[in-house]
Amino acid sequence: MRIERQLIALPDGREIDVLTTGPEDGLPLVVHGGTPSGLVVGTEIAVAARERGLRYVLTARPGYEGSTPRPGRQVRDVAADVAAVLDALGAGTFVSIGMSGGGPHSLACAALLPGQCLAAASVAGVAPYRVDGLDFLAGMGPENVTEFGLALQGAAALTPYVEKQAESLREVTGEQIAAALGGLISGADAGVLTGEFAAEVAASCRAAVREGIAGWRDDDLAFTADWGFSLDALDGRAAIWQGDQDRMVPFAHGQWLAAHIPGARVHLEPGAGHLTMVVTAIDRILDDLLDAADQARATPP
Repeated sequence: MRIERQLIALPDGREIDVLTTGPEDGLPLVVHGGTPSGLVVGTEIAVAARERGLRYVLTARPGYEGSTPRPGRQVRDVAADVAAVLDALGAGTFVSIGMSGGGPHSLACAALLPGQCLAAASVAGVAPYRVDGLDFLAGMGPENVTEFGLALQGAAALTPYVEKQAESLREVTGEQIAAALGGLISGADAGVLTGEFAAEVAASCRAAVREGIAGWRDDDLAFTADWGFSLDALDGRAAIWQGDQDRMVPFAHGQWLAAHIPGARVHLEPGAGHLTMVVTAIDRILDDLLDAADQARATPP
């Protein structure tokens, strides 16, 4: 497939690194990668998008790849960046999908761009911190418990840890990626983390830390702070996909989001891990997302 990459200048002088593939006149599918992740095409998603006539648009959040770092950013800030990117691409309405750490950013687009983002999917996406009814760290692998614990102490405490973790990812290969992720990988995830998919996950991790750790660090800080938008604004335009074999973002996160987003399309998947749904359920995810978009068009905000 033909892939294009460009740096898009924003009104405030920053730049966002963007990768696109698929028909230029197709409805954009804005893809928000996990934490950490770089600009590497996810073949499973890109092929499924192309089969549905969608234009795959992968943006690097500030601090990743060539995107200008933005210390202190909130989750909500992604919406204005995406709107500017799509304007530069000559696109209007779009749908959004976010995996893992990309989940909150996908939801932010739908909440804050209601006339433009028709629907959003959060796949194995993290829920907010310090909310009633959720023990944020319960069930996470030990690496994430340590990482988020440091994030709560602030950038000075978190930075050395992320820098050390980044060293192990700078040259990681597909054959090494499962071991590199350690206690964050469930048996279900290990079952799909092979071959081309494992190579893509490893390549994304390498790309994520190529220019430093600002994107990774600032993601963590944003997740544990106020996201800056209300989940109530998502009424009927968000889908939550979560597996019960997830050690990166435990099942309870998906359950909490499903219970607190009005009109959410809820897909709580038995046997699914953190990474598996990108491989095993992407067709269902995109079909559901496009159905939600059709309903949003029929009942505009």
